[in-house]
Parts: sequence; C-alpha cells; structure tokens
Amino acid sequence: QVHLVESGGGLVQAGGSLRLSCANSGGTFVSWAMGWFRQAPGKERELVAVVSLSDGDTDIADSVKGRFTISGDSAKGTVQLQMNSLKPEDTAVYYCAAGGTHYAGSYSPDFWGQGIQVTVST
Repeated sequence: QVHLVESGGGLVQAGGSLRLSCANSGGTFVSWAMGWFRQAPGKERELVAVVSLSDGDTDIADSVKGRFTISGDSAKGTVQLQMNSLKPEDTAVYYCAAGGTHYAGSYSPDFWGQGIQVTVST
C-alpha cells in the first residue's frame, strides 16, 4: 500500500531555507521515480522537480533551478527537496509524488501525498 507523507513545510522569511521530505507510511516502497509538485492559490499544479531513482537523473523547473535540489533514496523509497533562497512566489502547497512515468522532462506520477504548506514571507 502506498501512502505518501510529506514533512518539513512551514513558514520562512524570504531568503531562508526549508527541506521537505517524503516517505511511504505504508512501509518500504520501491519506485523508479519520485518528485515534487506545487500549487499556489489560483494557479495550476506544476512540476517542481523529479528524480529517477535508478540513475539519479533529475529535472528541475526553471523557476527554481539553482535554488532547489532534489534527492532520493531508491532503497528506502524516499525523496527530499532542499529549498534555498526562498522567494514569496515559492509560496504554495507542495505535493510529493511517486511511481508513474518520468520522461523527457515531464512526470506523470501514480501516487500523491496529501500536500504540505510552504509559506515564504517578505
């Protein structure tokens, strides 16, 4: 059973850092790809970053490139998102995702977490 649980969100001032983590509370989960999406109020959900757990290949959205880093553990089925130099426009609900298809910069996951709020104040 796959039940993704995110942690590490919260409120931070602009320029600060947060580290999001995601794990499957249903036990060890082997996934070939895991990633993070976000959705800001009034906007569509967008892909932030995805990592292929087989070879470590990553895709990072242009809006966060150079500030965010994604890493994953294929044995544990976990994924982290290190967010540095946060901006107010990074404020959103962040969703962990797993499984599915990661190809040519796009990601269509099979499983979703419930989401966690990240708020960046000015």
